Amino acid sequence: MTLLTRTEGAHPTAHPRPAVRTRRSPLLPTAGAVLFLALTALYMLLPVYWLLVSATKSQSDLVTTPGLLPAAWHLGDNLAALFAEQDGIYTRWLLNSLAQAGAGATVATLLAAAAGYALAKYRFPGREAVFSVVLGGVLVPATALALPLFLLFAEVDATNTFWSVFLPGTVSPFGVYLARIFAEASVPDEVVEAARLDGAGELRIFATIALRMMAPALVTVFLFQFVVIWNNFLLPLVMLQDQRLYPVTLGLFTWQSQISRLPELQTLTVVGALVSVVPIVLTFLLLQRHWRAGLSAGAVKS
Repeated sequence: MTLLTRTEGAHPTAHPRPAVRTRRSPLLPTAGAVLFLALTALYMLLPVYWLLVSATKSQSDLVTTPGLLPAAWHLGDNLAALFAEQDGIYTRWLLNSLAQAGAGATVATLLAAAAGYALAKYRFPGREAVFSVVLGGVLVPATALALPLFLLFAEVDATNTFWSVFLPGTVSPFGVYLARIFAEASVPDEVVEAARLDGAGELRIFATIALRMMAPALVTVFLFQFVVIWNNFLLPLVMLQDQRLYPVTLGLFTWQSQISRLPELQTLTVVGALVSVVPIVLTFLLLQRHWRAGLSAGAVKS
């Protein structure tokens, strides 16, 4: 006889249904990011496009046609008129800007490298106080320094000279800050000590070892200082009276201020602004390989 036992109130074992995970499609966030970047790029490039289009127009087309629509091509004639105006004064302005920005950025980079290396590798009383003063210099706007610099150069009768614009550009507090951070990370203390044990002097260590290790950061310092000096306007405006000493920014401003009397200067100002961008673009293109190396120097492969 088979006894069947039956459990009262028993229910079959319930198997819970696995929760369905809803995965968000990355399409919407990606599309939003792409749209935002596209609008940002359009905002940045629209003035450049207007400058390119306007530089190809004649004076009459510049004032009668829509700014964003091209007209008849006159870029060659405009360039010829630009470099012929006032016996080629625009070429002189370009050379002044190149001399001030190129030489000034080079000296500023070397001084920043030396100061940053010293703050990173030497221990001396007041080191952090000096670095704090340097950081304070980063926060001071250039407009606040124009009048004090003018008074200082006026005391030694050096206004309206090349040096009154060149010397202030050789100081870069941001460059000192960046050089110190990079020297701490890229110049090992062991290498410096080994060079000292081999009999190398401090200047030789800095010139032959530290500068090479800091090269990517120094390229970044050079680029930033080159752009700052090239775009400098207020200091030359305060310091200079002789048009032959003007940089290109101040020279174009003087033409712009005379458009009401000489309307043909409007086209020359636009074309001159386009030509003045070319040295900056070329500098970035020539140094971009070293600049990228500096940006990725701190990367670590896992």
